[in-house]
Amino acid sequence: MPAAPALAEDPPASAARNYTIAPGTLEDVLTHFAAAAGIPFSFDPALVANRRSGGINGAYTGEEGLRLLLRGSGLTVQPSSDGGYTLVKAPQAQASAAKATPPEDMTKLEAVTVSATRGGSVAGATPQKVTVIDREEIERQLQITADRGQVLGNLIPGYTPSRQKLVNSGETFRGRKVLFMVDGVPQSTPLRDDSRDGYTIDLSMVERIEVIHGASAEHGLGATGGIINYVTKQARAGEFNQRAAVHMSADDGLHSEGLGYKLDYQVSGRRGDWDYLAGATLHERGIFFDGAGRTIGVDPFGSGDIQDSTSYDLFGKLGYWLGDNQYLGFSVNRFELESNHDYANVPGDRAEGIPATSRRGDPPNDPPFNNATTVNLSYVHGDWWGNQLDTQLYHQRYRGQFGTHPTAFPYFDAAGNKRLDHSRTESDKVGGKFTLSREGLFNGHLKLTTGIDLVQDSTQQVLVQTGRTYVPESVLRNAAAFLQGDIKVTDALSLHPGVRYERARIDVDTYHTLDRKNVNQDKVEVGGGSPHFSETLVKAGAIYRFTGRVQVFANYSEGFGIPDVGRVLRSISTPGQDVDSLIQLKPIVTDNRELGLRLSGNRYKFEISYYESNSDLGERLVQEGVHFTGQREKVEIRGVDVSGNLRLNDAHTLGLIYAFNEGKSDTDGDGRVDTELDGANIAPQRLTLQWQANWNERLSSFVQATRYFDKIFHDQTNPNLRRFDGYHLVDASLSYRLPAGRASFGIENLLDEKYITWYSQTTRDGNDQFFSGRGRTFTVGYELDF
Repeated sequence: MPAAPALAEDPPASAARNYTIAPGTLEDVLTHFAAAAGIPFSFDPALVANRRSGGINGAYTGEEGLRLLLRGSGLTVQPSSDGGYTLVKAPQAQASAAKATPPEDMTKLEAVTVSATRGGSVAGATPQKVTVIDREEIERQLQITADRGQVLGNLIPGYTPSRQKLVNSGETFRGRKVLFMVDGVPQSTPLRDDSRDGYTIDLSMVERIEVIHGASAEHGLGATGGIINYVTKQARAGEFNQRAAVHMSADDGLHSEGLGYKLDYQVSGRRGDWDYLAGATLHERGIFFDGAGRTIGVDPFGSGDIQDSTSYDLFGKLGYWLGDNQYLGFSVNRFELESNHDYANVPGDRAEGIPATSRRGDPPNDPPFNNATTVNLSYVHGDWWGNQLDTQLYHQRYRGQFGTHPTAFPYFDAAGNKRLDHSRTESDKVGGKFTLSREGLFNGHLKLTTGIDLVQDSTQQVLVQTGRTYVPESVLRNAAAFLQGDIKVTDALSLHPGVRYERARIDVDTYHTLDRKNVNQDKVEVGGGSPHFSETLVKAGAIYRFTGRVQVFANYSEGFGIPDVGRVLRSISTPGQDVDSLIQLKPIVTDNRELGLRLSGNRYKFEISYYESNSDLGERLVQEGVHFTGQREKVEIRGVDVSGNLRLNDAHTLGLIYAFNEGKSDTDGDGRVDTELDGANIAPQRLTLQWQANWNERLSSFVQATRYFDKIFHDQTNPNLRRFDGYHLVDASLSYRLPAGRASFGIENLLDEKYITWYSQTTRDGNDQFFSGRGRTFTVGYELDF
């Protein structure tokens, strides 16, 4: 076992001493602490790779200090024969606690436990592709851009390029819907999918991003394309730690209306068995400019923009340890992003290649906004009768308001003047997740994980000015039970089967649809109902390890979702219908088949996977007038994901991301797919190359270059959306560690590429929807931990 050298002995480790160990990599922090404590300490470098620690400040014994530094990491220490300690993976059962020495082949263990997998799988040891984006990667991207969609698009193969808007409709993952979560709490509004679920938390509050690629039922409905789970930060060691940061951004023309800034402050600490974290951010964004120095058009349909907006996030987390094995946690997050409502759309000319721009204006009615408050209560018991018990209760209140559409929702006020209304989605959900795991069964060959998930989601869409109900209140009640196993057949072969039973019901009272010519008038009455459905979803995976560095994996998994119920209910125009008879409410079941190869060594990691994603009754987005509707058709998608990195030496690392997907749907209902999917449903072929360099202890740099390749959609009936002209983007950043704090300078679109976004070229027609992408943009930042 490779190990750090035993460190010189000093005063007895059993005596409490004062320690001040600065934050850093887990390897450095543990090494420095062991040296200061004078205790022999050994560990496998693979266990601490890609991990960080908040350091320590206070009086502790040697063992207390080590356990405090490792709390929440999934690692622990065991006494060794030389009077010191050895680092091992934390046991989850009494059988594991009996081990006196660490496993002999620790090189097979990866560093990061993926909480988005219910069984606590580790990155690099799953039967399907899983990506973990750590805090360092997030910070490198935030030095360049604060756009959540661009951060995800830059780092996740198979994710569509960002629309650079508040709404993320058209941003698909492997051609399907993605389920966004925050600490396991679903952010979606499945009954009325307004595609705003990506903006419910600021990335400053996020420690890492866990990504499960492909259809998954791990957390219930909504993940037909995959799962993106934002894992929030934990308290740092020490009783009182502060972090302050400021970032300022500007286009290369330094236009005053394009200036933006972000303020971030966090405080955290640990005292005794308590830990806490509180944070606040304020983000002011100016108008965006493209590569030609023109303003970028705001969305004319009121869907919402991140440009010309103000957002804030208030986050708090409190935890208490009830002994070594039990932890009670509580968190609350309040996020709001609202348009400043200062600009109006100026249509471009698609035929002439002139993009839409923005001008100063006073849009009617109230501005678009996203407003989400999430409360989360969790309890973990690491040794409950030999089991790992995880429980979670949550509540979320979400309000997503749209701006005024130029033609939608007309009405007449009391004076007889014609006005336009606008809508707001209102969703309240409450849920619980209960997970029980036991490992070490059958002499360590079997781990079982089982649990129950419950959720109730009440959603409606109302008109803001008239108070009319556009989408009636619909209540989704969903219950699920699951069982999954991890079977170690041999040292080389492991199997990962699972089954999940879903049962859902939607309750809708009798309601009236609105007359879209005058929303103060009703159109037709629709009978209420309680359609219900159940599904049994299965998964089966296998991993075969040829050596500690080479493994192949195969996976079959099913995901479960429902179509946008609100779109169906609000569009009924024929009398005599009722909710129970609407076939559109049938669920979407997507199966994902995947085959992949992983290579890993001391200086490299490489992963390639081929997948097929099929659904017999899927959902293909098509544009009808100014709205998109879901066509229930058979859909088949296939693609390839590639990712890897190569550490040339201790200072330089290269990265690679490649993705390709394509698909077809059955438009004539004969059971065979016949029509190519367009840009509204899949992502473009792309290649990203990255170079991270640490020039010395203070200076580092990062460069990434992405090429989106040309594409022609031969079956696209709209000639304006048939061809995608690809483009390339280069981003770069510098970071310099000062005597106090760190300064950074980032450049988005370094070469000032002039391009039209993927969404505008391939998804939505119209001169007022012909948007260019953001041009060269500077971001200057300063961060201080104290």
